[in-house]
Amino acid sequence: MTINHDHLLNYPIPEIRQTIRWQDTALYNFSIGLGQDPMDQAQLDFLYEPRLRAMPSMAVVLGYPGFWIRNPDTGVDWTQVLHGEQSIILHKPLPAEGEIIGRSRITSIVDRGPGKGAMLYNERVVTDARTGEKLATLEGTTFARGDGGFGGPSGPIKKPHAEPDRAPDLTVDLPTRPEQAIVYRLNGDHNPLHIDPEVAAKAGFKQPILHGLCTFGVVCHALMKSLCGYDPARFGRMDLRFSSPVYPGETIRTEIWHEEGGAAFRARVIERDKVVVSNGLFRHPGTA
Repeated sequence: MTINHDHLLNYPIPEIRQTIRWQDTALYNFSIGLGQDPMDQAQLDFLYEPRLRAMPSMAVVLGYPGFWIRNPDTGVDWTQVLHGEQSIILHKPLPAEGEIIGRSRITSIVDRGPGKGAMLYNERVVTDARTGEKLATLEGTTFARGDGGFGGPSGPIKKPHAEPDRAPDLTVDLPTRPEQAIVYRLNGDHNPLHIDPEVAAKAGFKQPILHGLCTFGVVCHALMKSLCGYDPARFGRMDLRFSSPVYPGETIRTEIWHEEGGAAFRARVIERDKVVVSNGLFRHPGTA
């Protein structure tokens, strides 16, 4: 089965109503690496229930409709799917507890041609179920490596944020745990690529890889630590492109350049000196 452009563009992705418990918030924060230093009071604010706060990147697991692209009627070869890009606009700090609604949709599909794959662009809006207030807007790109040449439109393709041509102004090193992908999937992303060695091998990887959105969370942690003083109210927007997978246990170094209103950034794994996140954009609230 191949991609049917109109069918997939109008695919009925289920609306998700989700109750957030403090345990869910603490699990998410732990799953992206917070708490490795149990004496760090700033990190404990994201793990200890009496003063619990949500990391901005937790929006990516709120109202998540599941691995729906695995459904046979999508026409997508899910074993060849990778997360290409992700952005988040935080409209207000996320609640550590409460009820939210997530509404997702495919916004466009780009056919890169036979052997070159397809790009699926999606959006999810997360709102407070009680007040109707918008909490976050998420935009993402899925790279369907095995689905090019289905006869769909060839563009446009999203233009990435430019990286400065100079040494970074600061760097933040954050290690990942060997079992981190196993923990992260408890947030609801059950793609077996991140836990099953046989599935990972069929996809061309030496072992299960870290979720792209877990890498996203680790980089968000680096930005929160270095640019926001761990205050979610100082976080406005974050965009990035996934350049290469991370293997659990590797150390992610986020390289940051100061810009008006925020920063540009990228990230690499130290052990392989491999860029894993590129073309990053961070902005404080109220800036373009």
